Amino acid sequence: MAFMDSLPVWGLAILIFCLRIVDVTIGTVRTIAVVQGRTVVSVCLGFVEVLIWVTVVSQVIQNAADNPFLLLAFAAGFAAGNATGIALERQLALGSVILRIVSISAGDQLADFLRDRAARVYTFDGRDDDGSVLLIYVVVLRREARNLVKQCQKIDPDLFFAVDSLRETNAFLTGPIPRATGWRSVVKMK
Repeated sequence: MAFMDSLPVWGLAILIFCLRIVDVTIGTVRTIAVVQGRTVVSVCLGFVEVLIWVTVVSQVIQNAADNPFLLLAFAAGFAAGNATGIALERQLALGSVILRIVSISAGDQLADFLRDRAARVYTFDGRDDDGSVLLIYVVVLRREARNLVKQCQKIDPDLFFAVDSLRETNAFLTGPIPRATGWRSVVKMK
């Protein structure tokens, strides 16, 4: 890259640091996309990630013998990219979660509250050492879960909750599950 070759060492170090942050941030988000089964997103992110990585690595290898400071910029960019990627992924809050709530005293009120805010709410009667409890399961978008828990805690400050990631769910479908198409229809044929 002629542009990178013309930069002073400090400029190249800053550029490597910044590109490495972008590269690792994309890699972190891509990994989450892979885990969630988002194939198209992960393929596109992987393409950009590797393109940046190859560009940066070629510059570091080409110039590291004369300027070991570039190795430090590369490593520091990796570390900063991890933190940036985690922060970005938390902001994006991709995917769905199942919110599990256990309430001793306000279960019915919580269930009614949640029914106004979620597609499906499931309730189960349960018991703990002290008596009856109501278990509530609700599938929500991950970005909505934290706010929903805070609102539920205003209704029942003593509730217990757990949030678990979902890889796949049909909770957001409003009608019947569609008939399989494409290669899936061949696999599902009887």
